[in-house]
Amino acid sequence: MYMLATVGLSLSYGLSRFPNFAHAEYITFGAYMAFMFLTVFSLNVYLSVGLAVVLSAFIGGLSFLLLFKPLKSRGASLIHLMISSIGLSFLIRHFLMQVFGGGIQSFKIVWPTISIGPIVTTPLLLAILVVALIVAISLHVMLTKTKLGKAIRAAADNPELATASGIDLNRVSLFTWSLGAALAGFSGIFLAMRSSLVPLLGWKVLLQTFAITLLGGIGNFYGVLIASFILGLSENIGVVVLTWLGLSADYRSAIAFIVLVATLIVKPEGIMVAARRRA
Repeated sequence: MYMLATVGLSLSYGLSRFPNFAHAEYITFGAYMAFMFLTVFSLNVYLSVGLAVVLSAFIGGLSFLLLFKPLKSRGASLIHLMISSIGLSFLIRHFLMQVFGGGIQSFKIVWPTISIGPIVTTPLLLAILVVALIVAISLHVMLTKTKLGKAIRAAADNPELATASGIDLNRVSLFTWSLGAALAGFSGIFLAMRSSLVPLLGWKVLLQTFAITLLGGIGNFYGVLIASFILGLSENIGVVVLTWLGLSADYRSAIAFIVLVATLIVKPEGIMVAARRRA
C-alpha cells in the first residue's frame, strides 16, 4: 500500500523538483470518491474503485495544468511551489469536508478471514498484495519498454538534457502527475477500507510516503519498491517491540520519522543512488 501511495510522489518530485504536499489529499480524494459511488450511487465495488481512480487522475493532472505548470513557467521558487501545494491541499480537504462532513465514515464492508496455512488474512489484504504486484510489474514494463516510460526516467534523471533531446517535459509531467494521483487515490481506497474514512486520511501516511521517497531516492521507482518493503517491515517489527514494551502501537509513526531523519543524515541521496555510485 505504501508503494502505491509513494510512486507518484517520487516520480513527480523527480520531474518537478519540489515536494507536493497536496499528494496527501489525492489519497483522501480517491477514498471519498469511491465511498460516494459505493454508498450514494449504489454502484458495485469494482466500478466505484475504477471511477474513483479515474477522478483522482483527473485531479492530479488538473492541479499540474492549472497551478504548478503556470507557477514553474513564471520561475516560481521551491518555497513558492511548496506553499502552493500546501494551499491546494487545504482547498481539496475543506472541499471534501463541506461535501461529506468532517466525521468518521466507513465503507461498511465486513471482510471474512482466510487461513493459508499458519497465516490468517483477509480478501482485502490479498487484494492489496495482488494489486501492488500488478502495478509494480506494469510500471516496470512501462518505464523500461515504452517510449513514454523512458522519457519519464530521462526527465527525472536530468530535465535539461531530456529537453535538449526533444522530450516534451510538460507532456511527460502531465502524465506522471495524473498517474501518481491515480495510484495515490487507489492507495487511499485500500487504506479507508482497512480502517475508516476521515478528512485527514492522507496526512496520516504523508510522513511515511516522504520517508520512502527519500530512502529510495527521489524519482527512483525501484528505490521506492525497496524502501516501501523496508519501511513496512520496520513498522511491523516496531509494533511487536512496542507491544513487548507495553507501549501503544500508535507510536509506529515514529518509525517513519526515524527512517526519514536517518536517511537525511546518512544517505540523503537515497539508497539506490548511493548503491549506483559505489558501482
